[in-house]
Amino acid sequence: MYENEKRERVVKASRDITMNIKKVIFQVHSKDNKEEVLEKAGKDLEAVREQHFARLMKELQGTDFWKLRRAYSPGVQEYVEDATFYKFGMSGTLCTLDEINSTLLPLSDPSLEPLQINILDYILGLADMTRELMRMAIGRISDGEVKFAQRICQFVRQIHRELLLVVPQMDDSYDMKSKMEVMLQSVIKIENGFTQTN
Repeated sequence: MYENEKRERVVKASRDITMNIKKVIFQVHSKDNKEEVLEKAGKDLEAVREQHFARLMKELQGTDFWKLRRAYSPGVQEYVEDATFYKFGMSGTLCTLDEINSTLLPLSDPSLEPLQINILDYILGLADMTRELMRMAIGRISDGEVKFAQRICQFVRQIHRELLLVVPQMDDSYDMKSKMEVMLQSVIKIENGFTQTN
């Protein structure tokens, strides 16, 4: 009974992360008052981390949290997607797994082993983020910002290339295969966007 209650609380915390963090993506996509909107996105990301992610970590610390991975993985992947997209919006660079995990350390109980995002959830979230980059690139192409769209395309291609080196050595997961296919489709859609403008 206790295990089921804990699982339910973990699922709820994961859903709360997903529901509350979506606005960060919309803010990063916004072209109006870019600096102001990105500042707000950073504050919203921090609020989700300190409220909802902290609650998830509290539920998982001191347990064999890997046993509950399926219950919390969707929220973690969404968090990674939004955090990496936000960093790209701010600096045009990739937010690494170590950077994300370092932001979570202050939320951990120092007497327990810290909960850290694992490489699989990071890569799955990163793959989702490339869809947002594709949407951004297509939008920029239609706005005539071709150079910026080309930079996005190179960035997505680089992520795809790097993951092609790592993924075959990982668990033979259906999620990973389907997300790699989606990532490749994102690159193709961006490239097609360039040919349609010529």
